[in-house]
Amino acid sequence: MNSTVKTIIFWVFIFACLVVLWRVFQTSTGGGKDQEIAWSEFLQDAQQGQVNDVTVIGSEVRGHLHNDKGSFHVTVPANYPHLFDVLDQNKVKVTVKNADGNGWWNLLIQFSPVIVLVALWFFMIRQMQSGGNKAMSFGKSRARLLSMQQKKITFKDVAGVDEAKEELKEIIEFLREAQKFQKLGGRIPKGVLLVGPPGTGKTLLARAVAGEANVPFFSISGSDFVEMFVGVGASRVRDLFEQGKKNAPCIIFIDEIDAVGRHRGAGLGGGHDEREQTLNQLLVEMDGFESNDGVILVAATNRPDVLDPALLRPGRFDRRVVVGRPDVRGREEVLRVHAKKVPLSDDVDLRVMARGTPGFSGADLANMVNEAALNAARMNRKSVAMVDFETAKDKVLMGAERKSMLLTDEEKRVTAYHEAGHALVAAMRDHADPLHKVTIIPRGMALGVTMQLPEDDKHTVTKQYLETQLAILMGGRIAEEIFLHQMTTGAGNDIERASDLARKMVCEYGMSGMGPLTFGKKEEQIFLGREISQHRDFSEETARQIDGEVRGLVDEAYRSAYDILNNNQDIMHRLAIALLERETIDANDIRAIIDGKELPPIKPSGGSGSAVADVQQVLKPEPSRGTSFPEGSPSPA
Repeated sequence: MNSTVKTIIFWVFIFACLVVLWRVFQTSTGGGKDQEIAWSEFLQDAQQGQVNDVTVIGSEVRGHLHNDKGSFHVTVPANYPHLFDVLDQNKVKVTVKNADGNGWWNLLIQFSPVIVLVALWFFMIRQMQSGGNKAMSFGKSRARLLSMQQKKITFKDVAGVDEAKEELKEIIEFLREAQKFQKLGGRIPKGVLLVGPPGTGKTLLARAVAGEANVPFFSISGSDFVEMFVGVGASRVRDLFEQGKKNAPCIIFIDEIDAVGRHRGAGLGGGHDEREQTLNQLLVEMDGFESNDGVILVAATNRPDVLDPALLRPGRFDRRVVVGRPDVRGREEVLRVHAKKVPLSDDVDLRVMARGTPGFSGADLANMVNEAALNAARMNRKSVAMVDFETAKDKVLMGAERKSMLLTDEEKRVTAYHEAGHALVAAMRDHADPLHKVTIIPRGMALGVTMQLPEDDKHTVTKQYLETQLAILMGGRIAEEIFLHQMTTGAGNDIERASDLARKMVCEYGMSGMGPLTFGKKEEQIFLGREISQHRDFSEETARQIDGEVRGLVDEAYRSAYDILNNNQDIMHRLAIALLERETIDANDIRAIIDGKELPPIKPSGGSGSAVADVQQVLKPEPSRGTSFPEGSPSPA
């Protein structure tokens, strides 16, 4: 029964209850017209000829008086058999109705308040039991059993995580042919922990295991165990494993297990009693006195560092499967899986898209394919073209364009020089990631974006690469100082990121004159899941040296970026003009400007309004100041 039918039945029931209550009110008040009189008074009125007509219903008489003097009702005594004789003698009009047809109705009216209260109580109980708030089954597990009729997801639908698939295929093979492993003394693993960043496909892998294995598959979230009442979560864990034992061999999947499996005794003011009891019961069920042969627990988390050590030991989670971000070949396979449902144009090359999306997770790639399809639909295309994928990639990387955000010509000019400064330093410095696109169209929370894409996946970076990143971050502020003779708040995030990166190079990476040492022991409160304090394990003199090294790294990056921009002022002006005219330029445009080539003309509809009309007046080339630092800038270390 769907929700619409239930709603109709509910309102019909409410209407019926209102009708019954109205009839009860009408009966109790006599309809608001007639009055009850004594039997002797009725006989006197009848004998005097004042009664016009009566209706006899069983032992009750209802009637009207002459000359519209009102109506009445009276009850006939059981031992008075001459009622009709008296009425006939006084020429009273008599109507007789059967009392049996009204008996049940009167009985219903009498008991209607009780019926209404019982019905409302029943309705409230049903509402409490609906959804996940079953008031009468606190201790029951909320695990969902996947049926064979549901749409299956198999390993063919999962790409980019070949190693994880191989690990899980062995688990499925063990469930199907346990004897092959048991002959050599092997035992079935108790648990498999899927670990990886968000969006890499841990839950999708678990659903693929359910589709591949011809065994019952129970799915539940870690938060479903935790309740405000102590002991409820432990009861649900017991009930879950009881269901698993009845359906063994089977697989139990717990998503986001860190919600219930966090380190015990951590946090401010002690742990949560309910959560810790739930974790204790889970530990006992996984490796206790009772055997759980045939029940495999698969769990997923992106925070393995906060899990309790007792949960991770062999015998409970025997295997830890890392589900990482896909490489270039894996990204191409993921794109092919998600592009099966999308009609593609002939110019789409998924291999090129895979090379241009380093660091993307499976969820990012799926989102990009979906955004490309939506963009093609907005443009009324019959298939998704390569330009749609490029637009979707920019949207995922840099955020959606906010063309409705109105900027003044001065703000556009500042943004153009700021982003041109980032872009020119990135193009001139070695060890920098290749430029992808520069735009002054507001995206997300930024007024402009300079986007770089690495050629390959990076797992480690060098000191030269980090120093280049510092110089690129300084490029925006230096461009404002050299070409606009002012400072704006637009460089605030760049300065924050540069300071943080330089401090990490000194205190964590050992990339400074301080030597291969780390400074500042972090104290993390695992219950809160974040770093809230840092223990200072060095002296005041060392702190001054650290500050000097950090300042030196930033100053060196500042000086390098200043030299590049100051020595290429003409290129900076042309980059800023191109940004104001086109709003977005790509790597080929930037290289053409640096090489002194002219960019192809743009359509008359493009540009940025009056900012382009007055661009030659506003952007007058400033004379070179040489290599000296402007007033107020930090001096070289």
